[in-house]
Amino acid sequence: MTKVPKLDDIDRRLLERVQEDFPLAPRPFLVLGEVLGVGEEEIIQRVERLGRMGIIRRIGPILDLKCLGCSGVLVALPVSLDKVGEVAEVVNAYEEISHNYLRANDTDYNMWFTISAPGERIEVILSEIQAKTGLNALILPTVRVFKIGVKFEIPG
Repeated sequence: MTKVPKLDDIDRRLLERVQEDFPLAPRPFLVLGEVLGVGEEEIIQRVERLGRMGIIRRIGPILDLKCLGCSGVLVALPVSLDKVGEVAEVVNAYEEISHNYLRANDTDYNMWFTISAPGERIEVILSEIQAKTGLNALILPTVRVFKIGVKFEIPG
């Protein structure tokens, strides 16, 4: 069973604000502190602590990549369990790759990740991964986006 971290009311309210309404301001942590009734430095310390705890993985935008001339593909690789770490290092070396997961299932394809980039760059990345790993990928291009965001309910 996963240990649930201890969060106080300010932590919970901060997490809600960060995922719903992060201020686009020169000093966003000052703005968050004003909204939550604490100082800027305390907000920065809390965000750093929540990051060290693994609760906040990143703070950044969600961009409409299609508007930027990019597309996305979901990729699956058939990775033997003794090669997972080695293949993950190859895959994770590309900044255009996100959401790399190892999945236990009944099929041969157990490592799944996404690539978001201009089409020609996607082809280069796929070619390089195949050359470096010797694995043939299952490639599933994005046809239609149904969900662009998620809001997590903060326990407590």
